[in-house]
Amino acid sequence: MTDVTATAGWRIATLTSAHARLICTWAYPAPYDRYDLTGSAPEDFSDPASGYLALVDASGVLVGYRCFGPEGQVPGGTYAGDALDTGGGLRPDLTGRGLGRAAIALGLAHGWRVHNPPALRVTVWSRNTCALRVVRSLGFADESTFNAQRDAEQHTILTLKNPHN
Repeated sequence: MTDVTATAGWRIATLTSAHARLICTWAYPAPYDRYDLTGSAPEDFSDPASGYLALVDASGVLVGYRCFGPEGQVPGGTYAGDALDTGGGLRPDLTGRGLGRAAIALGLAHGWRVHNPPALRVTVWSRNTCALRVVRSLGFADESTFNAQRDAEQHTILTLKNPHN
């Protein structure tokens, strides 16, 4: 896969095994430590079938990742219909700096162009008010809430209809 779509100097690229090893060292401050990836298996990210892609800056440095498909779901949610699930994360030192909107918008543009689904769907931890505000500002609408199997924390499922169809 070639690098595609530039936003804020960032682009989507193939996620390499080196990227995967870095992602598996990421730890976030509380209360976002629920997103820690330490101890994860790098091959879960670098396997092309997993749906993970790297988000890199203009110099090719890893700044985050995006995923499409079942990896964007949280166990415990009801995922019906034909929306394509998407998710992602930023490198811990880049969080809280207003970069999430650009990262998510870049992933959305990639999803529409490459997969052309009737809708995209995200699942957000309901206490992550910043992430909810960002995805809602991008046009996502609340669909449902549920408690995750892992920890019974509430999550919100939101969808965005394809503006190109």
